[in-house]
Amino acid sequence: MTKEEGKSSFILLYHRTPFDEIIDEQGNRSWGDQKSPNGIIPTLRNLFRSHLNGTWIAWRQVEENDTSGDERIAMEEPAPFTLRRIPLEHYQISSFYHVTSKESIWPILHTFPNYFDVNNADWGIFEEVNRRFAEAACREAAKAATVWVHDYNLWLAPGYIRAERPDLKIAFFHHTPFPGNDVFAILPWRREILESLLCCDLVGFHIPRYTENFARAANCLLGAKKGPKRGVNARFLSTGSALTEPSETPWLTYEGRTIQLLSSPVGTSPDVIQDLVSDPEIQALGERIEEDTRKGRKLILSASRVDYTKGNEELLLAFERLLERRADLHGEVVLMLACVSAANGMKIYEDTQRSIEEMAGRINGRFSKMDWVPVRFSTRRIPYEEMVAWFTHADVCWITPLRDGLNLVAKEYAAARKDKSGVLVLSEFTGASVVLDGAVLTNPYSHRRMDEAIELALSMPENEQKRRMRTMTTAVESFTVQDWAEEQMGSLDSFLA
Repeated sequence: MTKEEGKSSFILLYHRTPFDEIIDEQGNRSWGDQKSPNGIIPTLRNLFRSHLNGTWIAWRQVEENDTSGDERIAMEEPAPFTLRRIPLEHYQISSFYHVTSKESIWPILHTFPNYFDVNNADWGIFEEVNRRFAEAACREAAKAATVWVHDYNLWLAPGYIRAERPDLKIAFFHHTPFPGNDVFAILPWRREILESLLCCDLVGFHIPRYTENFARAANCLLGAKKGPKRGVNARFLSTGSALTEPSETPWLTYEGRTIQLLSSPVGTSPDVIQDLVSDPEIQALGERIEEDTRKGRKLILSASRVDYTKGNEELLLAFERLLERRADLHGEVVLMLACVSAANGMKIYEDTQRSIEEMAGRINGRFSKMDWVPVRFSTRRIPYEEMVAWFTHADVCWITPLRDGLNLVAKEYAAARKDKSGVLVLSEFTGASVVLDGAVLTNPYSHRRMDEAIELALSMPENEQKRRMRTMTTAVESFTVQDWAEEQMGSLDSFLA
């Protein structure tokens, strides 16, 4: 307990809750673990082991005209902390998250300005939701507490917090890409966004390219002064592909404040994954995959969401071209495309899913045999344990988004293949491409590069596969998700010391 009774020294703002809420038929509530034991949520949750009696602030959906106010729940696992949930009605969530965040901001962040739609955006609701998160943080925070804000849909919270509580230490982590200045400037709210982020003491990004894009936007649009550049951390590739960056800006100054910038990619939990690999139940799942899908054939796995940024259509077209060129591969290779459906009611994602389904159907219609279907396609959310089983049996993991902030699937595949062969084909437009030296990098916008990459993956000698995989596994093990959290928080504390 802090010296201020009932106040927290550590506040975390994230729209998602730390556990899944479960309501039984009698209306009783319990809390269940996230489906993925390896995701960022468990890592953030574990921060409360070292920040006792902290507070996690998220939202909850309520019925219209609900006047119950913020909900405060005492949580006991993994250590005592408070879950504070802000009530939002359906129309507020729809406007704030599905419309303004996903239809206006998401395409800009991923450099798809042709998908940008501002007509339905309600910036007033976006501001109001951010203000409510900020007010909740200020009420919970003890004097000089640390507040860690997560992701772009809470862009404005740091500014509101700083205005009310200048004593607080504020960090922000950006989970998506941060685009080039000319694209970011399309957003009509660019000034408000940047001014809020420059109220932070630390702003974190996955890779140096995103850090540099942010620094340039702050410099060009607001006149923030950039500190002298320094070489990037040795964990990053510094030259050679689309997102490499040889140097980066370590800090900015703006209106008398100094803002630290930090590039550190979210990691995975290789020990958890490797324990699952050796688990008898996972091995049994793998045997069923072998019997039902692989049957001695080469298995290509691709896992993502239904989203126009994920490159699923480009991947299917490349696979179709492979089968057109290589009749010798008919019956010898299977593509498992695990592509989780998006939330209902978002037309652009519905159109994308329809296109993916039509392409998969066309390929199967053209090439299937009595005992061979070339594309296995699933839109269900595959349990994490089952996904690890797929990793252990996939000869190739084909991850080629058109743009992705990081991509943890690529890291998880490398962790699952420790001391084994396997090939990771990876888009050079993913953040992971600058930390996974050993992947076969490709350009998903180029037919030729995609064709060359999958051909190389399928023909790569086993000794080269193992050499590349060792390099990637070492990278994954040397900077885990726990290392990421400790680096972000440690850098904040040392910067302000």
